[in-house]
Amino acid sequence: MEGELRYRRASSWEYDLILREAEKYGELEHHFFAIVEGKFRDVYAVNERVWAEIEGMKVKPYAYGTFVGTIKVDKNLVEKFYPNVEFFYFVRVEKNYAVLSPKAGFLFTTGKDVPRSGVRKYNWQGTKKLVIYDENGIILGIGRINPESRRKFILNVTDIGEFIRRKR
Repeated sequence: MEGELRYRRASSWEYDLILREAEKYGELEHHFFAIVEGKFRDVYAVNERVWAEIEGMKVKPYAYGTFVGTIKVDKNLVEKFYPNVEFFYFVRVEKNYAVLSPKAGFLFTTGKDVPRSGVRKYNWQGTKKLVIYDENGIILGIGRINPESRRKFILNVTDIGEFIRRKR
């Protein structure tokens, strides 16, 4: 049947994709993921008790657990895990992050890019993507570092304000 969703545990290959993405930032602290397979493969962090209940249901849910990203095949036919903001609640972030001042944090959550002067602290090692925090340790989103520019030092990739700004 076309358009039918499949529910299953993440395969070892999919788990490896998730783990490799987490290792760019630190250590993955959650180890049980499930997949809802439709047009894309959506990844959910679940615990084993929830999974056991889902397996026993006659009608399968559309989603379960915390949605943490999607596995897609890129233009070079390579599978890649694309995390969303919630993914980083399951990672102990130790590198590739930035801490913003209050004003810069507000700008970032409204979809704007951040100047170098708005960055209180950052740790950049290898990947261009950074996890963005406010001064209180709250995750604001994901940004891309642009070290050549002082005015647009961190480019907004996605942030926690996107849901509110979306067109209905």
